[in-house]
Amino acid sequence: MPEGDTVWNTARVLQRALAGARLTGSDFRVPQLAATDLTGWTVRESASRGKHLLLRLTSPADQGGRDWTLHSHLRMDGAWRAYAPGERWAARPAHLIRVVLRSPGAVAVGYHLHELALIPTAEEESLVGHLGPDLLGPDWDPDEAVRRLAAHPDETIGEALLDQRNLAGVGNLYKCEVLFLRGVSPWTPVRAVPDLAGTVGLAQRLLAANRGRWTQSTTGSLHRGQTSYVYGRRAQPCRRCGTAIRKEELGERVTYWCPACQPDR
Repeated sequence: MPEGDTVWNTARVLQRALAGARLTGSDFRVPQLAATDLTGWTVRESASRGKHLLLRLTSPADQGGRDWTLHSHLRMDGAWRAYAPGERWAARPAHLIRVVLRSPGAVAVGYHLHELALIPTAEEESLVGHLGPDLLGPDWDPDEAVRRLAAHPDETIGEALLDQRNLAGVGNLYKCEVLFLRGVSPWTPVRAVPDLAGTVGLAQRLLAANRGRWTQSTTGSLHRGQTSYVYGRRAQPCRRCGTAIRKEELGERVTYWCPACQPDR
């Protein structure tokens, strides 16, 4: 599932494929943009903000020459893929395609994208301004992230880390792995977490370590089955103490943890 590092990587793929190119065609397969035609528009850059992807474009002079942003949210199932012209689009079934952008050198295809919107770039904050500091962005501010987390002292740390208004980019995988490495139960209230700054700092380091690659690892190993400590490892032995890893619902998401290494709630 896409987390902050996956969206960051995706933005770089689109940057390499489309930046500086003038679009030769577009095909939107969502009702709100079905009549939109970006032919002749120039792609300026591709950027990410947490789990949001921002493709910034400029309209032709005869259409105002204005700066616009094509916004998409990947959530848990969205993806962008870049293909060479004429290459078969094989990443996902065709019925999941939401947008196609064509340029002379590449075709970008967006699958199962959410919250697709085309807005003036000057209004981007209306879509992403609510987000906390981006762990992989130039605005990263660990002190602000800690302040936002601490403002909800009764919330469980597992839920607080997933709240993108606190810090942008942490998904379920990193939530589980960070809390295991810190020895903190996911059900611990934020007020009882012994070192919020250390937790935030570790989250940022783990995401940053996985930038530029598609295999996410928190263990240091890229071998299949060895990339995580607890995530996806229900009933398997803890790599630290041998206790069976547990899986349970927390809020609207499942969580994985070691009941011995992460003291009971």
